[in-house]
Amino acid sequence: MADGVAPNLPPLSLHVPEPRFRPGDAVDYADFDRGEAGLVARPPIDADPATMRDHAYGLIRVLDDDGRAVGPWDPRLDPDRLVAMLRHMALTRAYDDRLYRAQRQGKTSFYMKCTGEEATSIAPAHALDRGDMIFPSYRQQGILIARGHSLVDMMCQVYSNKADRLKGRQMPIMYSSRASSFFSISGNLATQLPQAVGYAMASAAKGDTRIAAAWCGEGSTAEGDFHSACTFASVYRAPVIINVVNNQWAISSFSGFAGAEATTFAARAIGYGMAGLRVDGNDALAVYAATEWAAERARANAGPTLIEHFTYRAEGHSTSDDPTKYRSAEENVKWPLGDPVARLKQHLVAIGAWDEAQQAEMDRAVAEEVRAAQKEAEAIGILSDGLYQHPFATMFEDVFEEMPWHLREQSDQMHAERRKAGI
Repeated sequence: MADGVAPNLPPLSLHVPEPRFRPGDAVDYADFDRGEAGLVARPPIDADPATMRDHAYGLIRVLDDDGRAVGPWDPRLDPDRLVAMLRHMALTRAYDDRLYRAQRQGKTSFYMKCTGEEATSIAPAHALDRGDMIFPSYRQQGILIARGHSLVDMMCQVYSNKADRLKGRQMPIMYSSRASSFFSISGNLATQLPQAVGYAMASAAKGDTRIAAAWCGEGSTAEGDFHSACTFASVYRAPVIINVVNNQWAISSFSGFAGAEATTFAARAIGYGMAGLRVDGNDALAVYAATEWAAERARANAGPTLIEHFTYRAEGHSTSDDPTKYRSAEENVKWPLGDPVARLKQHLVAIGAWDEAQQAEMDRAVAEEVRAAQKEAEAIGILSDGLYQHPFATMFEDVFEEMPWHLREQSDQMHAERRKAGI
């Protein structure tokens, strides 16, 4: 053997994941195995994770191709609740569309839509208790909307105007609301997961009844924070739900780079001894049922649950991204699990609780609600109005309960220099 090369062995090679379809490719999902709606068993909430291995590899589906709710995971929600979920999804989509246009018009610097993924936030918002703490990623604006948070307040944050409660310190769409039990969004991927587990552990230690639920994308499961969170959640049986939204794509790399070629993301739970569920993320009823099951499990002190929401990012990662550069334009159109809004609407029509006229009126009403909120928020200010909307001195505030001497000294120096400059 010379220089570490054995003459009788083939050379080693490295596997580099490659998506099935690239720009210009024809998309064919003929071999896509989505299973049959209603076939996955619903275990008791205190089931031993060791008996649930198949739940990490199958796909929990409730709605069949005709829009009927079938199988043991059917949550049997009343039509009023279903209509409320449909309206919240439609309102979220209308909100996204208008704020996306606002960014293109130069009214804000950045925006991220959740088009095609609305069920992964709206359905859990309905399944969880209002006091349960949400630790979101950056595509869960639907949870705030479902919890009745002010659209104007959300838009003011996006515009960083005078009414932005975060005083322009967060990127647009990185909301925070104590009143809505919605933890501050972080641009650093997966940092919210250990925080969610820590909150859940503290809630249990205090004998509280509130659980925690956290969201991340499939790419974030490659971050160390994800694995630290899983370790603590499993060891201490923290009352927490870890939601992995597998929308197939990070900003320009597909899910294979996070391990999707080898296994499912729900299977991450198996190695940690946690319950793992893989759910059709475009089926609002399936997402609701899985969240409800996981919440009941957490409240019964039976341990955490990892839910993989198998869905698809219908548009770009953000307004800074052009998906036509790395994926086929046909993927969105031909996605086998369809559109979550259309599927819930189909179900309501199938049970006789909805019709096309009601859908058209709802679409008109949510569009008008968003338009009115935008008009009110923009009257307060937009990003392009400048950096003077928040007093310069606020850069020293809200970090410490009492300002330490070195910051007070810097603040005094700043004020002196500004007076000298006549500002």
